[in-house]
Amino acid sequence: MKVITIAAATIFFAVFALSLLFYNNTINFTIHAQSDLQITKHRNLVIDLDNGLETHAKLNLPATGKGPYPGVLLVPGSGKTDMNETVGYIRIDNNTGSLIYPSARPFFDIAEYLSERGFAVLQYDKRGIGANMTISDDNVWGNITVTDLINDAQKALNTLIQQPEVDSSKISLIGHSEGTTIVPRIAINNPNKVDNIVLMGTLAQNLKEVGNQQIMQPVLYAQKVLDHNNTGLISVQEASKDPVLRSLARDIIPILTQDITSINGTDKRLNPQYDINNDTFISINDELKPRLKDQAKSLSVLKPGEKCNGSKGPCPIWINSQYSLTPNLDIMYKVPSNISILILQGENDSDTPIQQAFLLQQKLTELRHPDHTLITYPDLGHLFYPSSQWVTAHRGPISPYVLADLYSWLESHFGFTPLYTSMHSSNSLSSSNFINK
Repeated sequence: MKVITIAAATIFFAVFALSLLFYNNTINFTIHAQSDLQITKHRNLVIDLDNGLETHAKLNLPATGKGPYPGVLLVPGSGKTDMNETVGYIRIDNNTGSLIYPSARPFFDIAEYLSERGFAVLQYDKRGIGANMTISDDNVWGNITVTDLINDAQKALNTLIQQPEVDSSKISLIGHSEGTTIVPRIAINNPNKVDNIVLMGTLAQNLKEVGNQQIMQPVLYAQKVLDHNNTGLISVQEASKDPVLRSLARDIIPILTQDITSINGTDKRLNPQYDINNDTFISINDELKPRLKDQAKSLSVLKPGEKCNGSKGPCPIWINSQYSLTPNLDIMYKVPSNISILILQGENDSDTPIQQAFLLQQKLTELRHPDHTLITYPDLGHLFYPSSQWVTAHRGPISPYVLADLYSWLESHFGFTPLYTSMHSSNSLSSSNFINK
């Protein structure tokens, strides 16, 4: 499989020369704009998840030929995630009536890029989720567990392999974020069906361990950025206006700082247990940190008789199932040695920090896994789009060189061409590759 890129000028002069060649013979040509050419096609599918539950899926294919093509399954990340991993809502243009899609649709980008280049790519909506981040079934979504998600991915893999256009002897799994905890398990359970796994924005530890680190992000930001005098204190006024801290801590600052007026006219804090000084400063260790810890604990608690509102955040049932999940670090030894592993990681990923990728790479090296590669990208966040180190930008599309690296690695591992990366070349026969972009 080879992709040849021809300069626009070359195409122009070639067409111009042809027009001159046939001009005297009065042969007419209809020249179509390249953007009008159909280079991919798709087929909508429905996956039976058992117990009367179904989910929508889409098989993306090259426009020409019948295959069979190497197959790729996309396993989505956490949250209300549709098959495209759409971040934001689809809108309708009032003037034209056309749909306006959010810029961040990582799985749409991957499916399009790979199917354009000769792969068959299967995407699917998470159970209980429909298009445009809608919850199609509150009961299903409110009771979802990681075991459900693993079973769903297995059903999707079975569906992919059954498609006539797919070469069942050449199958790759791509997981993003939460999907990186699912993909290794599918590979372990299907050693004779899966050839490659790709982990994008990966987790090495489980959600409880990583979540504790994420919860402390506001503390780290306050210490490094807002504590100008290294006193352990941050200004209430500055903290309440700082957009990064407000994004990281959400409702924490109002809870810590809001005053109420008592009957006798004196002011006191709404939550005095967190304001031990009753002053105009927030103590990072004594006030901010305890509140964040309490908030983290509350996420996994569902009061008796209370139903989870999935539209407001993750449900306790799902959180507790993730807390009890065996970390990737402790299961990688089970991944068969004939399954190749690629880890792609943004260095500014604040959701699954780069340290997670390093831990996984170290474990694979320790296990002497024969073919594993880690590629890291400076300045890119969790969606593989330029982001700050503190907050992942919810924008897209995926940076083109990430897609190029992904395609090149997959293509080389199916024996078509030597491995080529967008900026660096690497030895694909090496037992352990690390590429910093």
